[in-house]
Amino acid sequence: MQLDQRDLDILRVLSTEGRITKAALADRIGLSPTPCWDRLKKLEQAGLIEGYGARINLRKLAPHVTVFVAAEIADHTAASFRAFEAAMQRYEEVTACWALGGGFDYLLQIVTRDIDAYQRLIDEMLDARIGLSRYFTYVVTKPVKGAGAPPLDILLGQG
Repeated sequence: MQLDQRDLDILRVLSTEGRITKAALADRIGLSPTPCWDRLKKLEQAGLIEGYGARINLRKLAPHVTVFVAAEIADHTAASFRAFEAAMQRYEEVTACWALGGGFDYLLQIVTRDIDAYQRLIDEMLDARIGLSRYFTYVVTKPVKGAGAPPLDILLGQG
């Protein structure tokens, strides 16, 4: 899909203001509502917009701990990678998982009630024989910068 400046403007606005009304979005990017809505639908259909969601302030919701885990799996076969990745889908506490090139095989983001709950989860993963052979735990002590809007201009060589 070929993107023009208006499409990029829609993506920029939505990446930080997902609840903006269609009318307000159209106004912000300088289009009337119907053409803006048509562009938005095309961006969604093309898969450029994967979804919409709220950023929840977990500190105000409940006690919790966020842990990053650098994980290695035992066997480096395609089937082992598929099995591990399928297993990650079953753990609600695993809020994100990335396959890595380099030293570790995966980086997991895990959110649990406390360190004890985290350790029980890791023990469960080890007992489940999903291929996890070694893991390294990094506890988040404070958020510094959260997931923000992607740097569209830089990615497209415009910045």
